[in-house]
Amino acid sequence: MPLRVNDNITLEDWEMTESFVRSSGPGGQNVNKVSSAVELRFEAERSPNLPDPVKRRLRRLAGRRWTKEGALVIFVEETRSQARNREIAEARLAELVRAALVAPKPRRPTRPTKGSVERRIKAKKVRGVVKDLRGKVDP
Repeated sequence: MPLRVNDNITLEDWEMTESFVRSSGPGGQNVNKVSSAVELRFEAERSPNLPDPVKRRLRRLAGRRWTKEGALVIFVEETRSQARNREIAEARLAELVRAALVAPKPRRPTRPTKGSVERRIKAKKVRGVVKDLRGKVDP
């Protein structure tokens, strides 16, 4: 079933692969028998549903979860339920893509105020006078 991120973007099934592995942590004998941890792999670089700027921002947000092949790997082993771990992984993927959809606001460099420039120059002059007074004393 496709994963709906927002009204415009839906991630198709072929873009995501799930694999299940044994989870670490508490669970008694269950932990040795059941593969409840999920590894969700999203082929982001090949996805036709994401524009290039969104892919670049997604790569930056993913950090070390981004592979050399251009896939985003999300590993979840929070609960003892395979189905619940799958839901958590899909929710995290959708949240990451939503965060990548938001374009950062461009930085507009600000100029220092006239008063701050004058205060800086005055402080430098005062410091210079102090240093001048450190000179050798004439006998």
